Amino acid sequence: MSSIDVTTWYLEQTSPDDLRPAAAPEGDDVRIVRAEVPSPEFSRFLYCAVGGDVSWVDRLGLSYAQWREILERPGVETWVAYEKGTPAGFIELDPQDEGVVEIMYFGLIPAFRGRRIGGHLLSYGTARAWDLADRWPGRARTKRVRLNTCSLDGEHALANYQRRGFRLYDTRVAAKPAVGTPGPWPGAFA
Repeated sequence: MSSIDVTTWYLEQTSPDDLRPAAAPEGDDVRIVRAEVPSPEFSRFLYCAVGGDVSWVDRLGLSYAQWREILERPGVETWVAYEKGTPAGFIELDPQDEGVVEIMYFGLIPAFRGRRIGGHLLSYGTARAWDLADRWPGRARTKRVRLNTCSLDGEHALANYQRRGFRLYDTRVAAKPAVGTPGPWPGAFA
């Protein structure tokens, strides 16, 4: 199997004041709603639909039980952007120890990119990372929100994170197996 060099950028915010929100898209057609019932089927759909053209493959081999285990951990939240009732993208928050919340996944389904939804969803989701303890009694207050993006992600990903106030704290380059883009279903991008 061939490999490619992938650059991964690690970013963080260390205060809610770091967040520089994007403007909401014009009109009342975009809503962001928390998916409060853990649903492996829905989460896998979002993961495949958003990451299928940028080689998100880490979770594709997970069983139903493994998906459920991830989604049912206390504090894990999935926020979904809808345009006119259709899922447009999502952000998944994963609380860690010592007041850290990681944005595990974030992105838009390809048909919804370039329409000002991404910056709005990232802003909204980051604000929810900062106030996550308000919804989860017993969780430590958020002290740090972190995420990573890589050279396989969309061409505007890193700049979008930085515009929202995330600061780069590490960069790594590593060889990774070259994998195709699986699409939302096998062969979708063939």
